[in-house]
Amino acid sequence: MSHAGISKSFWGMLKETSLAYFFDIGGLFAGFMVASQLGVFRLSPWAIALYPAIVSAKGVIGGLLSGRLSTALHLGTVHPRFFGNTKSFYKLFEAVIVITLATSGAICTISLVFGHLFWGITLADFPAILSVVVATMTIGLFLSLITIKVAFISFQKGLDPDIVVYPVMSTIADIFITLCYIAVLNLFFFSDLGKWAIVIIGLTLVFLVFYILPKNMHEVEFIRTLKESMATLVFVAFMVNVTGTVLKGIDNFVGGRKEVYTVYPALIDMIGDVGSVVGSTATTKLALGLLTPSFSSMRNHAKNIFSAWTASIIMFVVLAVLSLSIHGLFSFASFSRLISILLIANVIAVAAIVILSYAISILTFKRGLDPDNFVIPIESSFADSATSLALLVALLLIG
Repeated sequence: MSHAGISKSFWGMLKETSLAYFFDIGGLFAGFMVASQLGVFRLSPWAIALYPAIVSAKGVIGGLLSGRLSTALHLGTVHPRFFGNTKSFYKLFEAVIVITLATSGAICTISLVFGHLFWGITLADFPAILSVVVATMTIGLFLSLITIKVAFISFQKGLDPDIVVYPVMSTIADIFITLCYIAVLNLFFFSDLGKWAIVIIGLTLVFLVFYILPKNMHEVEFIRTLKESMATLVFVAFMVNVTGTVLKGIDNFVGGRKEVYTVYPALIDMIGDVGSVVGSTATTKLALGLLTPSFSSMRNHAKNIFSAWTASIIMFVVLAVLSLSIHGLFSFASFSRLISILLIANVIAVAAIVILSYAISILTFKRGLDPDNFVIPIESSFADSATSLALLVALLLIG
């Protein structure tokens, strides 16, 4: 059993968290791609609304995997290697594949309700939505292998995987899944052959799930992971569609302001990272008996909370400068305006996500559930919606 990274000072945590958050700068590349492909995103009402849903869903699944791996590595129930690992490790990976398909289906189903009410789509759009989402998420499964490798390397190097893995991987996931989604959209809208390729990719995931399920029906750990994860799935699917609807509102409000689109994926990524650091370190402390499952014990987790929050504020300033500079829009006036918007959004979103992450950690632990199956999946999807809403509020306040 390792306590690596558990008892660091505030400055030690701030340094390690800032290093992990540094990767969120890569989210600007995802945002830049969205800003440069606005024409494709506006070919159908569902294309822009589904973008945060897909990014969120991939983050949720990656969060579940990284959270479970981080705690398991600390407890010694998973070894930091691909081959010759424990049964728990392989069952976790197989569960992630099944959850990917289930999450995709849930998102598409709930999007019909939101789409009909808010996006202006009909039942006739469902086959297109389903094929695009499932194909994108299938390609995104390659990220799971990278997540595992990053967790192993960070643990072997003496870093705390609870702090490092999700922030690093969430940014890589944002860039990769954005590329995948844009590629799939282009195939769907501009190529008849591309439509068939999308269907084949999606069917590959379906066949994988049908192979995995029968051989794991009596595996207690596998079934538990699925049951507990599925309990959060409907909430996640609902929240990511809320996020998509809010993004459509932001899209209508900001028009062609590319600096806002460019910074958007990095913002939702950053707030999700704050929640993951607070929640994931809390679940590990709970598992090791270093934290009591009560709200009053939050003061014993204050260093983790404030180091995560401080690092996010520093990075929001960096993101504002870079986003404006990328588009050649940087000036003192434009910076003041954008940073005011971002800092207001930061305060609203971080306050909400810290309370939620900590609450889920202690409530699930007290009920005898595995917090890692709940904390990051719920907080990351909520973080995307909270950040989007906070950004819309800030835009309305600042203009």
